Amino acid sequence: MTADAPKSSEFRYSITNDVSFLYQVYCSYIILYKNSNCEKGFLPPDLLKRSLNILVRKYYHPVAGWFQSRGDDIDVVFYTDKFNDPPFSTQTLDMDCATLSRHVSESNIELLVPKAPSGVIKPESPDIPMFLAQATYLESNEAVALGVNYHHSLMDGCAFWMFMNNWASLCKQLHAQGDRTEFDLPYPPTFGFPDISHLRDPSKTFAHPEYALVSPDKCFKEFQPGTHKTVETVLNISAAQQVKIRQQAKEFGVSFIEMVSAMLWKGSNDVRFQARPEIGPGPSLYTCTVNPRSRLGVSSNLCASPVINTSCELTVAQVAELDLRSVAHLVRDSINKCTGEYLFSSFSYLHAQRKKELENERAGRQDQKVMLVYVCAMPVKCTVSVSRTFPIYQTDFGFGAPEYVRPPFLPFDGCMRVWPTPQYTCGGSDAALEVYVSQPDYVDLSLSPLLRPLTEKEPVITPH
Repeated sequence: MTADAPKSSEFRYSITNDVSFLYQVYCSYIILYKNSNCEKGFLPPDLLKRSLNILVRKYYHPVAGWFQSRGDDIDVVFYTDKFNDPPFSTQTLDMDCATLSRHVSESNIELLVPKAPSGVIKPESPDIPMFLAQATYLESNEAVALGVNYHHSLMDGCAFWMFMNNWASLCKQLHAQGDRTEFDLPYPPTFGFPDISHLRDPSKTFAHPEYALVSPDKCFKEFQPGTHKTVETVLNISAAQQVKIRQQAKEFGVSFIEMVSAMLWKGSNDVRFQARPEIGPGPSLYTCTVNPRSRLGVSSNLCASPVINTSCELTVAQVAELDLRSVAHLVRDSINKCTGEYLFSSFSYLHAQRKKELENERAGRQDQKVMLVYVCAMPVKCTVSVSRTFPIYQTDFGFGAPEYVRPPFLPFDGCMRVWPTPQYTCGGSDAALEVYVSQPDYVDLSLSPLLRPLTEKEPVITPH
């Protein structure tokens, strides 16, 4: 679907044509803007709210729509004459900029992000919002924190940051030039995934270990914690360390991200094995989010769909026995198996499983349900996602680029997100990357020779 306005008063966008129905969760981010001169009228709430409403009503119709379950399908239905506008709230706090910055750095979503309902789509709850925003102002007028929540079934990370850049651009134009019939957006607003039925190859069959079948009482379509308390560690990959990693990646015949992933998997696996030798026979899982658009040669400007995952599983002891080169090759091979034929097979598997689940529900039967395997508890998990190329720090509403953007703390074991710093996005010579790692509280990554150099420097919020 493109940004063209629907010809009828009602339009439907299906989220069961791809993997979207698995992503029934909200994703949140906190964006910090510094008002260095304490200027009045800095990121005014009326302007933010009005520009957001214009954006969704004109260009992102599904974001102003409603979920609707119909038989085997989950649709987003929206209209040209009524809108489910995104909730927008504000608050003003009596604290200084340094205190607010600390709350952002610590991912204080309770304070700075609007509370979202459960992301699970049910027939009795069609009015759950697609997007929520909250602007936090200070009495001192030193800064503003913009907290957002979006429903993951509509957008993946790449599409979300294009949405945010479009919102910022429209806001900037509205502030400078006033209301107008059309606005120039940096990214085409699009939804859905292209038909890939032509990629079906009957001669090829694939296993899909990236999915797991679990009992209904354990299937919440939400992230599930393990048996230990999950905490967050922030690793820092300096520019000098990136040079060394790229050199080793070239030597091993893998990409930079494949090399980083191998270090994360091998390092976290070995530390856990050393701390708890009894887990040796248990599974050690590597999964990676793969952008299906790039695999199909489809521009991110032409479609928006949640990412697909690929995986590789060995025992904890087996990964401990392997050298880093071998682990890097496992990571590379896992990612490279995501061909067009594999994508079609993955979608077909999900559709078949979902149809079976719905048939069981209608018949009153209790049977297994499909989930992404990385949300299931196991001794070692390494789930890598990469956001370093997203236009995160280009989100300028007309009052300057963000000072810092904080991804949320996700309390599921093994979540590892490679994240840009402001300097990295701006191409600075000392441009570091951050890696946000969710792990059990007994894990100390500084005990890994591979990861120890990445734990030695604490990342700080600095202006770009």
